[in-house]
Amino acid sequence: MSQATELLSIVAEDIKHVEEKMRSGISDQYTDLQSVVDYLVGAGGKRLRPALTLMAANFYPVDKEKSYALAASVELLHTATLVHDDLIDNSLFRRGMPTLNVSWTPGATILTGDFLFARSAQLTAQTNNVRIVNTFSETLMIIVGGELNQLFNDGHGNVPSEEQYHHRIYAKTASLFAAGAETGGVLCNAPETEVRALRDYGYYLGMAFQVIDDILDFKGDEDHIGKPVANDLRQGIATLPVMLFNKKEPNHPTILKAVRREKVSDEEILAVVDKIRGSGCVEASMEEARRFAQQAQAALENLPDNPYRQSMHGIADYTVTRDI
Repeated sequence: MSQATELLSIVAEDIKHVEEKMRSGISDQYTDLQSVVDYLVGAGGKRLRPALTLMAANFYPVDKEKSYALAASVELLHTATLVHDDLIDNSLFRRGMPTLNVSWTPGATILTGDFLFARSAQLTAQTNNVRIVNTFSETLMIIVGGELNQLFNDGHGNVPSEEQYHHRIYAKTASLFAAGAETGGVLCNAPETEVRALRDYGYYLGMAFQVIDDILDFKGDEDHIGKPVANDLRQGIATLPVMLFNKKEPNHPTILKAVRREKVSDEEILAVVDKIRGSGCVEASMEEARRFAQQAQAALENLPDNPYRQSMHGIADYTVTRDI
């Protein structure tokens, strides 16, 4: 049993019900849509976001069906963003499987993502909790707003500041982690101080998770990580290792070309990747991820000590030690 599987085993049976919710709710007349939703759900993943939502919802007695609907809404929202991201980035594979835009037209792919957003909202409404619906809506706006900002404004052709980077990864990743943990606490009527602690935990965990993702983008090779090394930089996106390197070597020509969306050769990318790997900036980025994970664990101190809290503590450790 892998470390992740062991940590998530406390909600493994619940996740089965969550996946049933994710597949449900599609009219019989939309057979093609049902097939593609089944495909997307079947593509798997560790289900970390819905698992954390379920853990947060189980600190106190909770309506199980509502907790399944909430966790399914969180994961469908995440899935919808991936569908749209893959189309925007023209990605052909995810988790080793062809993306939807390989076989569907752009229009059909966009509409599928839209359906997933709508179904996610519908599942959120099944909690019958206005606060949860509001949090869901705000999180969706944060995620979409962050993507638009990255497309149009990020860095203005320059390497962004660390503050800009933190705003970006909050919008991209940490906002949904925070929302899932917070709304889980709201659903089980946890005390307000504990709801805030759950949100803090999700925020810091999500920040650590994305920093590690950005580090993994510089480790291994294409066969190992399933996409080109430094894929973000190739798309003009400067992540934390690049930003820290830019402080040491400002205005590196390859980095400047990349963030300005100019054509950069594979040889240029691999050369600067070697320099970043040898600069200590990947290790410095890892230290930042560890700090975020420790802040997540500190937030848990404000919660009752039970098996769910213990699993969440372990997940923070796993987040910064996971491999590709």
